[in-house]
Amino acid sequence: MEDIGIELTNNSFLVSETDEEGIIRFANDQFCNFSEFNLEEIIGKPHSIVRHPDMPKVVFEELWNTIKSGNRWKGFVKNKTKSGKYYWVYSTIYPYISCDGSKGFISCRRKASKDEIEKYANIYKTMK
Repeated sequence: MEDIGIELTNNSFLVSETDEEGIIRFANDQFCNFSEFNLEEIIGKPHSIVRHPDMPKVVFEELWNTIKSGNRWKGFVKNKTKSGKYYWVYSTIYPYISCDGSKGFISCRRKASKDEIEKYANIYKTMK
């Protein structure tokens, strides 16, 4: 069975916002708590700061192609923490246009179940 790493609670809801290039403009407290970064450390940094090396590049290529075309993306992601630990999330990313006309993306994440983690960990291992 796959080690699930840091387990989110059933009430966990991690949110971040990036610009069109994936630079973090906002993150909620839960995102900061689970990633182990404080807000000052991640604002202005690429969202890939939490990308776990186990994640296949093709998943992120498909993610970016989807959201840059104006569509919502949903999927399972293994993220890394500042200290090198990891946590799994089910992520939904929404493209949007702000009131000032700037474009960006909002990512909302919830807990992935143990079965989902095991399933996607095995799928991702075949995609390397």
